[in-house]
Amino acid sequence: MTHTTTDRPTREASGAVVPVLAFAGIVVAVMQTLLVPVIKDLPQLLGTAPSNATWVLTSTLLSGAVATPIMGRLGDLYGKRRMLIASLAVMVVGALVSALTSDLITMIAGRTLQGFAMGAIPLGIGLMRDMLPREKLGSAMALMSSSIGVGGGLALPLAALIAQHADWHALFYGAAGLGALAIALTLLVVPESPARAEGTFDVLGAIGLSTGLVLFLLPITKGSDWGWTSGTTLGLFAAAAAVLLLWGVMELRIKAPLVDLRTTARPAVLFTNLASIMVGVSFYVVSLVLPQLLQLPEATGYGLGQSMVVAGLLVAPLGLTMMVTAPVYAKLSARYGPKFTLILGMLIIGIGYGAGLGLMSAAWQSLVIAVVLGAGIGLAYSSLPALIVGAVPASETGAANGLNTLMRSIGTSVSSAVIGMVLANTANDVGGVAVPTMHGFRVSFLIATGAVAIGLVLALFLPRQQAASAGPQLRASSEEEANLRRAEDALRGFRGRVLDADGAPVARAKVTLIDRRGRQAGATLSDEDGSYALAVPARGAYVVAARATGHGPLASSATHTGDENAVDLDLPLPGHPVDA
Repeated sequence: MTHTTTDRPTREASGAVVPVLAFAGIVVAVMQTLLVPVIKDLPQLLGTAPSNATWVLTSTLLSGAVATPIMGRLGDLYGKRRMLIASLAVMVVGALVSALTSDLITMIAGRTLQGFAMGAIPLGIGLMRDMLPREKLGSAMALMSSSIGVGGGLALPLAALIAQHADWHALFYGAAGLGALAIALTLLVVPESPARAEGTFDVLGAIGLSTGLVLFLLPITKGSDWGWTSGTTLGLFAAAAAVLLLWGVMELRIKAPLVDLRTTARPAVLFTNLASIMVGVSFYVVSLVLPQLLQLPEATGYGLGQSMVVAGLLVAPLGLTMMVTAPVYAKLSARYGPKFTLILGMLIIGIGYGAGLGLMSAAWQSLVIAVVLGAGIGLAYSSLPALIVGAVPASETGAANGLNTLMRSIGTSVSSAVIGMVLANTANDVGGVAVPTMHGFRVSFLIATGAVAIGLVLALFLPRQQAASAGPQLRASSEEEANLRRAEDALRGFRGRVLDADGAPVARAKVTLIDRRGRQAGATLSDEDGSYALAVPARGAYVVAARATGHGPLASSATHTGDENAVDLDLPLPGHPVDA
């Protein structure tokens, strides 16, 4: 295992860090819905068959799913800001490639590069955890997590306006410009995180996970075209199961896995990830149904006859409401915990889809549905990173949130495939054109309601103590409350100061807690006065290790009896310099 040092940030985090990271998340999310307004025209625009044109969307989905956990782990190892900028740079290159071509293969290549930017969401959440004070962390992560929906919702009307009044390639030029702006703002405002995971990058694990995900998601996205019982579809599902099973066995046996499956199996992480799939399903249904309902001609008897731009504007409040929900989530979570807000969000989503079954006869009713669902999805999305961060060590934040974002992507993939199949099988043939029916729209809403019900049951299985464990970092709503949480932490673990050879305090030293099995049980950075506090998960023997740039490492054995008294342990670092 390779041990890395803790790098100091080049400058302190400013108040602009949160909006800049949220803007980067919104820019990345725009890629998911950028081409929605021109989906039906893609075969003609690219001079290909409809089945081939769908690869322009499928390629982005697949590359995003593959890149998300990989970029999260790379960020934990080599710097989250560095990997965030790399993700955005790849997206800009992909957007420019797509902007300069009307060739199908080249377009797919460009869209594949754009999908790699999805890793920016968990990287942004990890940066927030590493840099922000606890009293600001909850609302900041809520905004970052919601940026997936915010970007998708806001992109619809803007993309529709551009597509209606300009060449469709202008969509990609605009996306490249937004990406370049996000990179510039990140370089100017966001410092690098000092937190680093210890270990090496699991290349074989990355290859195995990527292969398994492609084999799994490919038949999901293309099953409607190939046939769900075809040999190709079933064969790919079987291959995915075999590859992911072998990958899981390998990950359990190596010291520095891409994904720590033992951590993932914890109830707090497992049920949060499973619930995330259901939230992803419910989010994508409204994005598929409402724009089509609004744009169908009134001659169908149920279509609302709106233009592409008006339809986008009526759906846009979905994203705007998610953005407004972030501070509301922070207050509710500070009082009741993220488990409560996740359950509340799912209840609101269920109410929105249930009411939506009877609210499809007027354009203003679509606006009501979008607002209600935006509030529910915003609360649910905001709760997910808080639950994950509260259950994993700081050094695993990027990888853990990357996996959670992947779960949401799987949910949207399943939703896209299932709803597409439902709408296709219930459509009417009018002059050789398949026209979706009201029955198909209502069945889609019922499927979303069922997914939310399953997610609600999964959320109820989250451990009761999860809200409390997330508390020290995510529930404080004021500085006084945050200070109280820090004091409580210190009473249930080890505390002391990191000092140099002369007894002077060492600021921002990395202090790591290692259990008797050699696994990391906690990590923190020393304050400006050298003080640190580490909570212990259980009584027993531990090793407390410290290191900082310019000093040799130190490891000290200590035992905690499990009572309410803190164990005082100062850590004097050797004064001789070491290689960083």
